[in-house]
Amino acid sequence: MDKQTHSFQAEVKQILHLVTHSLYSNKEIFLRELVSNASDACDKLRFEALDHPQFLEDQPNLEVRVSFDAEARTVTISDNGIGLSAEEAIAHLGTIAKSGTREFMAKLEGDQKKDAHLIGQFGVGFYSGFIVADRITVESRRAGLPADQGVRWSSEGTGDFEVETITKPGRGTDVILHLREGEEEFLKTWRLKSTIAKYSDHISLPILMRKEEWDADKATQVLKDEWEPVNKASALWTRAKSDITQAEYDAFYQQISYDTEPPLAFTHNRVEGRSEYTQLLYIPAKAPFDLWNRDKRGGVKLYVKRVFIMDDAEALMPVYLRFVKGVIDSADLPLNVSRELLQESRDVKAIREGSTKRVLSMLESLANSEDATERDKYARFWTDFGQVLKEGVGEDHANQERLVKLLRFASTHADQNVSFADYVSRMKEGQEAIYYITADSLAAAKNSPQLEIFRKKGIEVLLLTERVDEWMLSHLYEFEGKSLQSVAKGAVDLGQLQDEEEKKKAEEAAEQFKPVLDRLKTALEGRAKDVRVTTRLVDSPACVVVEEGDISGHLARMLKQAGQNAPTALPTLEINPDHALVKKLGAIEGDEPRFGDLAQVLFDQALLAEGGVLEDPAAYVRRVNALLLG
Repeated sequence: MDKQTHSFQAEVKQILHLVTHSLYSNKEIFLRELVSNASDACDKLRFEALDHPQFLEDQPNLEVRVSFDAEARTVTISDNGIGLSAEEAIAHLGTIAKSGTREFMAKLEGDQKKDAHLIGQFGVGFYSGFIVADRITVESRRAGLPADQGVRWSSEGTGDFEVETITKPGRGTDVILHLREGEEEFLKTWRLKSTIAKYSDHISLPILMRKEEWDADKATQVLKDEWEPVNKASALWTRAKSDITQAEYDAFYQQISYDTEPPLAFTHNRVEGRSEYTQLLYIPAKAPFDLWNRDKRGGVKLYVKRVFIMDDAEALMPVYLRFVKGVIDSADLPLNVSRELLQESRDVKAIREGSTKRVLSMLESLANSEDATERDKYARFWTDFGQVLKEGVGEDHANQERLVKLLRFASTHADQNVSFADYVSRMKEGQEAIYYITADSLAAAKNSPQLEIFRKKGIEVLLLTERVDEWMLSHLYEFEGKSLQSVAKGAVDLGQLQDEEEKKKAEEAAEQFKPVLDRLKTALEGRAKDVRVTTRLVDSPACVVVEEGDISGHLARMLKQAGQNAPTALPTLEINPDHALVKKLGAIEGDEPRFGDLAQVLFDQALLAEGGVLEDPAAYVRRVNALLLG
């Protein structure tokens, strides 16, 4: 066939400019696409050779070769796969999204379809070559055709392409990229090798390049005639778990995460069903420095049929599991034409949900293990990643029940690793609620006067001291039917744990101290919403609490520290009628100024004990000094 000129399909003309200038986010992607296409061509030949063994000719070993010619400014990707006939070159290279793979898949029936899961279904990858090339030449011969029926296809990526018949001794395809000015970086062995290692390392076929050695006489690197593989040609996650050692798992984790330590735990599974994929997911032993950057993308790499698609596939893992590292390799994940952006599809959601549940199962097995070593691992995990996991309580309602069981806290019973289940198992007979307190630090929580009655009665209280706790509690109201109740909100209500004698005594004290309470309300007008007698105090004279539904003092302080406006809610002052200072206050008669000063000091001390900040510290110091001087 003499040289013929053909016009691209209309859609090709419209999209070529987009493909070459906008579709791909970095130039090196072209090599991934062309190597992947070459691998597809070899896979097609392997399957067709089952029925037509003569197609293998004298080259039974399938491979991909990448080479460059610095003088000619060309990069060539060659394969000895199925190849193209002249008609196929015109049809497939002149039509967008028609690489022939879809048609080939349609021909497979029965069990063959399952065996062909490696074969890609992408059609525009070939055109990515125009990102770096101003002309692409394709020389190919289809397996089974004589040598003189090869075809040369050539185009500058504009409106036309040329096709002519050539003699090609070997089957397969050579894609020759004539690099445009400014793309000389791809005429270096190290650049091509590093790109192949990044994107195509796990393609099962060997990818070969010519060896390069240092020539002392020429003082430069020189290419040899010997070819060597530059990819490992084996994806760890595709192998049977029984064939992989712990050392291999650890080495792979360190390779993909750049961590110097082995992982804390990992899970390796193949999921089959409506969506088929393999997952190899790791939990690091230590938190990375950027753990608290919620805008940081995830640590899961996405592969499709062992071809690397993207780093940090955040669509496949929720934000609160951003510390998870690993690989997800899908057999049939739908991608858009660039292979870079995931479509919002049911398959993507299924992988995300399945991977999330798998990570939670891994954490549950550590947390609930009968092996003390495994439980210690979970304790270490919680120390580094617990605050991040708490984010999931509000973000992942589908898994909230599982997440809540994984939470760990300090309490008045133990300084760490107290679960809700542990707490419930130690609840007093008749106790109906899970009590907690939020504070800026563990010391502030432990010494809060609001805990005094609980400590006296031996009732355990959870001590929540992390910034995320207040936000988490806005989404969490109960555990296994037991409501969560703050000891710093509302009037103390111990239900059946408070006997009738205590209640009667509190009522009598409230009646007896009514005149004092009225005077305190007047003295603290504008600072306290109310003043009342309480039974929650044992050793302290007073404490401040907020009403149910109001914002806690701890949360208000955090909002202000973050530069946000916190809703204004005046606290309630609760006093201990049995305390000597309160009795002394009640003994002050009339409108004596000392009453007002003592009331203000009492309120300020209660505010400080709660972790609050005084609006006028100097006035507090002045009042205390005056009282000390008596």
